[in-house]
Amino acid sequence: MRLGFFGDVVGRAGRAAVSEHLPRVRKQLNLDFVVVNGENAAGGFGITASTAAEIFDAGADCITLGNHSWDQAEALTFIERETRLLRPFNYPQTLNIPGRGAQLFTTPNGQRVFVIQIHGSAFMESLDDPIQGVQRALDEAPLRQVADAVIVEMHAEATAEKYIMGHFCDGRATLVVGAHTHVPTADAQILPGGTAYMTDAGMCGDYDSVIGMKKGPLVQRASTRLPVERKSPAEGPATLCGVFVESDDNSGLALRVEPIRVGGRLRQTIPQLTPRIAE
Repeated sequence: MRLGFFGDVVGRAGRAAVSEHLPRVRKQLNLDFVVVNGENAAGGFGITASTAAEIFDAGADCITLGNHSWDQAEALTFIERETRLLRPFNYPQTLNIPGRGAQLFTTPNGQRVFVIQIHGSAFMESLDDPIQGVQRALDEAPLRQVADAVIVEMHAEATAEKYIMGHFCDGRATLVVGAHTHVPTADAQILPGGTAYMTDAGMCGDYDSVIGMKKGPLVQRASTRLPVERKSPAEGPATLCGVFVESDDNSGLALRVEPIRVGGRLRQTIPQLTPRIAE
């Protein structure tokens, strides 16, 4: 199976990059299933029904959220209707939180993909323990027994916490990928147990910025300590950033993992399919 995960879509520029590049990338890589993080899609803060529709129309099969899940009030009701939209799984079970944090999808060719989003604990809003949360989620649809592929998004600040999640899930997930920090890392790899891992997929946004936000006011605030205008997304040409995984149809584990960067300022890279893969 061929999977694509794309990092946080930031504002109008990020949505434009997704709309412009994702359809071609999905076709070029013959992706069976695509996940896009959309928690910053609406003006940099949260998601709305209309911004989610743009991302789905571009080719996403699932949209994940994160710590900005509820920045747009309509998400509280929209998420109940839209089963392809996921918020963090590890909200406290005692709370009546709308939506779901894991979902089993079926591709057009009948393969089952289980997507889990986990919210980190270090330097983040306190939710339930991420490790206990992902264990509960993995038990719902074990790889090979129920799911043909398992994707775990670790929405977290700390690199070490993301690596811990990767190693904890090694051999039980097809891909563990980080999001939230908006900068693509250079450590895409297959862990010893067969799980593809990347600390952060990066953002789909304008990199002539401060992690997606206009740089001027933030530099001014840092250099003068004076109040500035409210943060807003940068609006220049954006890069579509993500990760490509090819998995073994029998084991569900990764055979190949490579970064994707298309458009905008960053160095471009897109996996080349070999004759064996291209069919």
